[in-house]
Amino acid sequence: MLGLMQDWPLTVDRILDHAKANFARREVVTRSIETGALSRSNYGTIHRRAKQVTNALQERGVGFGDRVATLAWNTERHLEAWYGAMGMGAILHTVNPRLFPEQIAWIINHAEDKILFFDTTFTPIVEKIAPLLKTVTTYIVFTDRDHLPQSGLQLVAYEDFIAGHAQDAKWGGFDENTAAGLCYTSGTTGDPKGVLYSHRSNLIHAMAANQTDVFGCGASDVVMPIVPMFHANAWAISFVAPMCGAKLIM
Repeated sequence: MLGLMQDWPLTVDRILDHAKANFARREVVTRSIETGALSRSNYGTIHRRAKQVTNALQERGVGFGDRVATLAWNTERHLEAWYGAMGMGAILHTVNPRLFPEQIAWIINHAEDKILFFDTTFTPIVEKIAPLLKTVTTYIVFTDRDHLPQSGLQLVAYEDFIAGHAQDAKWGGFDENTAAGLCYTSGTTGDPKGVLYSHRSNLIHAMAANQTDVFGCGASDVVMPIVPMFHANAWAISFVAPMCGAKLIM
C-alpha cells in the first residue's frame, strides 16, 4: 500500500513555484554586467520570466531532454534561464568560461547543445569557437537590444528572445530522476567528463545544504554566492535561496 501525502515528483520547478507562492516579493539583486548598475528583481518576477524562457525555447524547437548551454556569470537572467530550461525537462548545461576555448567548443559539441546563452563578457570566446560548434542553432546574449554586442554572428538579445511570450508554461510532470543539469570536469586527466545531476538529487541536495550545520538559511537572511553558477550548481545556492526565501545578491 502506498501513501498519498505529497505524491508528486521531486523536480526543481517545485522550488521556484514555492518561492513565487510564499516569497514573491523577496529580492534578487544583480550588479549589471553591461553597465555596473544595480538591477532589482524578485522571485515572483523571476518565476514569470522563467516561464517565458520555457515558451521561447519551445518555439525554437527545444524539447524534453535537449541540452541548453549557458556561458554566464551569476545574474537574475541566468537564474531565469536556469529554471526555464530545467522546468520543461531540458538539461541546463553550465559551461565553465575559465577553460581553454578549444575545450569549451569540445564540451558544447560533446553535449550537443542546441542553444547557447552567454553574457556580453564572453562574446570574444563565442566568436572564436562558433565556427567549431556543430549543434548550436541560436546564440542568445543575456542583455537587451541597446547593449547587444556588434558581431559577425547572428546574436539575439535575451530581452527580445523572451518578449511577448506567455508568462505561464507547463513545468514538471516527469520522473524526478530525469536529468536537470550537466557539468563537465576540468579535463585534467584526458578529455572533460560530463556529470548529470537529476532533479531529485538537486532538490534533496538543496534541502540537505540548508540544514542548520550547513548553510542554515532562512527567509530573513541575505545570501551572496561567491561560487559561480557554472561550478557545482553554485553549491546548490540557486536552489537553497528560493527554497527558503532568502534574498539573493548576485
